[in-house]
Amino acid sequence: MKKFLALFLAFARVGVMTFGGGYAMIPILEREIVDKHGWATSEELMDYYAVGQCTPGVIAVNTATFIGQKLYGTLGGIVATLGVVFPSVLIISVIAGILTNFADIPAVQHAFAGIRVCVCVLIFNAVTKLWKKAVTDKASLVLCLLVFVLSAFLDLSPVLFVVLCAAAGIFFTKVGLRGK
Repeated sequence: MKKFLALFLAFARVGVMTFGGGYAMIPILEREIVDKHGWATSEELMDYYAVGQCTPGVIAVNTATFIGQKLYGTLGGIVATLGVVFPSVLIISVIAGILTNFADIPAVQHAFAGIRVCVCVLIFNAVTKLWKKAVTDKASLVLCLLVFVLSAFLDLSPVLFVVLCAAAGIFFTKVGLRGK
């Protein structure tokens, strides 16, 4: 029972501190899951994010479910998912009840403008961390730049990009382009 409570509380801490969506939670999740508890490595966390991006649903929920399931089976997946979702449901319910009455107040509008800037910085920091661990050689740099350019100009599904990059990673490894 203690292990499930620890799992729930760890993901509840991640859930309560995550502003700006799944990508903004990467540094918080890494600190809680990788550094504090050692439940996954940074590389595993990146893999869960990649798979979470490709599967239906919210990336934070998917990632929590994957980690919980890896640790303690189906019940662990459910507990981790409830942990990451619970703070959001609670906070959104309170805010929704209050915000409708105060949304037109300039101070509230300015506060949300400031929060949006903060979220951009959190996402940028997450991208920087992911970049350092994902782009490790010339092949991965070329692949990263190619996906960046294509995603900027083409309206393709992220699933397609992930599948193509997985195939490219296998191909690059087979022909010896990885690590150079």
